[in-house]
Amino acid sequence: MSYARKNLTNVIGSIIGVVVAAALGVWQFYLFVNFEGSHGGNSHLWWAIAMALLACGVAFLVFLVFVRHDTDDDLHITSTGRV
Repeated sequence: MSYARKNLTNVIGSIIGVVVAAALGVWQFYLFVNFEGSHGGNSHLWWAIAMALLACGVAFLVFLVFVRHDTDDDLHITSTGRV
């Protein structure tokens, strides 16, 4: 059984976290683009960049869980050898 199946709730929670961070980043970028004012809403742009970096970082960590090598699945073949 793979590591991802053993901790399915953690993986699903992480995926939901990636989606939420990405949605917040898109929303902040939307606010930056539609901001009406003299300064252009720079704080919205910085929040969008931060959320995008967070989403990418969490997605990378979730990907590492899926490709993790599970030591429980190893098949150890031993021989008695010649005496």
